[in-house]
Amino acid sequence: MIDKRIVKFLKKHHVLTIATCAEHDPWCASCFYVYLEDENALVFTTDTKTRHGQEFIKDPSVAGTIALETKIIGKIRGVQFSGKVSELSGTMSDKVKRAYIKRFPVAMLMETRLWIVDLSYVKYTDNRLGFGKKIIWGK
Repeated sequence: MIDKRIVKFLKKHHVLTIATCAEHDPWCASCFYVYLEDENALVFTTDTKTRHGQEFIKDPSVAGTIALETKIIGKIRGVQFSGKVSELSGTMSDKVKRAYIKRFPVAMLMETRLWIVDLSYVKYTDNRLGFGKKIIWGK
């Protein structure tokens, strides 16, 4: 069971940085996301014409971060994650698309190609609990 503090952090934020790697050449991209608690997954939109979109197709293994930006060391919080990404399809897609559009209504105005990261590992750092305090979840 994933720690409630991780869930709260993931629900509160909305921008992730996702990292891919193809042919030993790493790449990062920032995307708006919505967290699906029941699935323990992150959903975002991107086009397959983007570099990261093309790399998902070659290798679905991804890593990423979600961070609270602050200059106050005692308030630093953030998540590092890894998982497998896939293009959203099937019976869950309507529910997920509604959740994404609810969070980002502007997505209604564009063609949205939704992707889902099935999380396999999450490391949450929260300096409010003590300097460098980590809470780790993994499958």
